[in-house]
Formats: sequence, C-alpha cells, structure tokens
Amino acid sequence: MADGRAAAQLSEAAQSELLDMCEEQFAQLEKLQNEIILCEPDFCENPQEQSVKRLIATEAELKQWSTVEPQLLAENSKILLEAGKEEMHKLCSELEMVASCYEAKRDKLKETKELEQKWLEEKKQMLAAASGHNERLQIEKEKLSEHTVLQDIKEKIQKMKVYQERLMETLGYILEKHIPLPQEDSSTNKKKKNVPHEIHENLISLNEILEILMNKALNTPHDPYVAIDDTFWPPYVEMLLRYGIAVRHHENNFKIRLETFF
Repeated sequence: MADGRAAAQLSEAAQSELLDMCEEQFAQLEKLQNEIILCEPDFCENPQEQSVKRLIATEAELKQWSTVEPQLLAENSKILLEAGKEEMHKLCSELEMVASCYEAKRDKLKETKELEQKWLEEKKQMLAAASGHNERLQIEKEKLSEHTVLQDIKEKIQKMKVYQERLMETLGYILEKHIPLPQEDSSTNKKKKNVPHEIHENLISLNEILEILMNKALNTPHDPYVAIDDTFWPPYVEMLLRYGIAVRHHENNFKIRLETFF
C-alpha cells in the first residue's frame, strides 16, 4: 500500500511539474508574440525591402538556433519515461501501418508473380507444340520427292480431264435434247418435192460447232477463227452471234471465233 501511494504521489508530482513547464513555455511564447506585434509598423513604405530584412533576420536567427545544443524540457525521469512511451507507441503504430502496407504489396506481387509464371508456362507449351509441328512439317517436306509431286500433278490433271469430259457430255446431252439437228417436216416435203433430201445430211450439230470453235481457240490461240462452210447451219451461227457466244471476223464475215470469257 505504501509503495502504491508513493508511486501515485510521484506521478502527481511529475504531472504538476509538466503542467508548470507548459504554462511557463506558453507565457514565454505570449511574451515573444507581443514583442513581435509591437515591433511591426502599422504601414510599410517599401514592402519589398521589409521582406528582405525579415528574411535576413530569420536566416540569422536560424543560424543562431542551429548552434545551440538541444536541452531537455524536463529532468524528471517520470516525465521523460511517459514521453518516451508515447513516442514509442506512436512509432510502433506507424511501423505497423507500414508493415501492413508492405505485406499487402507483397501479397499482390506474389499473386502477380504466380499469374506471370502461369502465363509463361502456357507460352512455353505453345512454343513447344509449334516447334514440334514445325519439325514434323519439315520432315514431311523432306520426304516428299519429285516423283511424289509429279504423281500428284498427274492425278490433278486426270481429275480435270474427267471433269471436262463430264461437262462436255452434259453439254452435248443438253444441246441434243433442246437444240437438235433440223429435220424436214412431212408437209414441207410434200410441197417441195423437187428439193433433194441430201441438203441436210452434211449439217453438223451445235455441239460439234462449239467443239470445233473451242479446239481452234485452244490449239491456235493466235488464229482462233473458223471458216463457215455448208456444214454450219445458218440459224445456229446466228444464234451463237446473237447471244455473244461467238463473234465474226472484222474483215471476213465468213469466219467466226469463240468469244473470250476470261
């Protein structure tokens, strides 16, 4: 009990001493403030000159205070201990805040690092897959020989020939069905008995006319014109010219060629 009362008395004495020191410092500050107010003039004729003087005075005072050794405000160990505790608590709180910020930043960097590592692994896998595919393509390319390439070209040519034959067969079927060779009507034969029957025997079909024109254009592209003779039925020739399938020679009307469709 006696120790507790003694500690309380010492604490109260330290608190009273600290309050007295504060009142003394406030009184000194008030005195200095009053002296500054009394020293300042009510008006200034040259504000710039006054500002320069104040700056010089402030620098001189700062230089003077920098040479003075700091002194403790109180010599009582209790006051110093409490002040030290308060500063330590304040410093610990600030350090805890800094540590918390750095921990949050560390966690964020760790998360970013994990994402970057995952992205790097994916890119490495993609690079490995692409490299493997490239190597396989290179091996396949090396295996291909001139014989293989030639055989492939021959197969493509053969397919094109088969396709062309089918087109020609289809074209012939359509022309034969819808545009057959001219036939003499029985009534016409009765009216024109003197006309010989052999007049239509040498006529060729429209399919044959088109085939002649196409072969001529492919075999002799420098001279694609075909001479019109008795085997070309005039209505067929007129139909080809009218629908733009064939064109006449600009100097000889008895020559036609296949129109260029490319």
